[in-house]
Amino acid sequence: MKRQTTLQFNYWFMVLPGLLWLFLFSIVPMYGIVMAFQDFNPARGFFRSRWTGLDNFEYLFMLGDSVQVTINTVIIAVGKMILNLVVPLLFALLLNEVRRPLFKKAIQTIVYLPHFISWVILASVVLNIFAYRGVVNTVAGLFGLEPKVWMSDSSVFRAIAIWTEVWKEFGYNAVIFLAALTGINPNLYEAAAIDGAGRLRSTWHVTLPGIMSTIVVIGVLSLGNVLNAGFDQIYNLYNPMVYSTGDIIDTWVYRIGLVNLQFSLGTAAGLIKSVVSFILIVVSYLMAYKFADYRVF
Repeated sequence: MKRQTTLQFNYWFMVLPGLLWLFLFSIVPMYGIVMAFQDFNPARGFFRSRWTGLDNFEYLFMLGDSVQVTINTVIIAVGKMILNLVVPLLFALLLNEVRRPLFKKAIQTIVYLPHFISWVILASVVLNIFAYRGVVNTVAGLFGLEPKVWMSDSSVFRAIAIWTEVWKEFGYNAVIFLAALTGINPNLYEAAAIDGAGRLRSTWHVTLPGIMSTIVVIGVLSLGNVLNAGFDQIYNLYNPMVYSTGDIIDTWVYRIGLVNLQFSLGTAAGLIKSVVSFILIVVSYLMAYKFADYRVF
């Protein structure tokens, strides 16, 4: 009994730094939520600022910008969710058919690398590629097309944001599917081959059913990110010319709360997003448990 108590104490001591980090940077800052219900004044602080109740939320819903940034966020986030599921899955299926291990590992490493590059750096690459004298306009000029400033065109900004995110992350996301593919019994492929099935039919009748639970879990759990369109990426790529289609909740809250110093309004918008995201996460876990028997606890 004493040995077991000592072992448990060692475990708690081991996780203590993580618990302190969680408390200081995740729990303590939550007190700032009270700003959403105040006319917050930094000079007065939390305790002496005037209490306004739900006025900030009412004003928030009256703003036309709040509706537009919500639409932009959902469109970009849903596009990323779908393509970040489909593209890595297709890539994993294709890579799984490669029979040369060295070539397979080389390709996987190459497409995996962009995941480790910060958007602060990667955004500069994307901006140069789509610049007026960038690669895209240079290639388009070879076909007689006029150059254009792509990153200032609101009609294509969402597509650029979605596909550049997919390009950055599909190699990393494919690792999950590649790991799931290793769990399929090779005897199933042998049985399919005996029945006359080729590679395509084996993929449809053996491979996809074998990893269907993984596909369902990843797809369902991604529902919690419907309102997370990627602040780092959008902030480093967008400009005032594309606010109509590229401004998302996170960047809008940043400008309202920090740039324009409307702390209470920005906090109210962030609180609404957090509540909705929490509800979606709970729903996604319930759906994952129902359809794929996946549970966290």
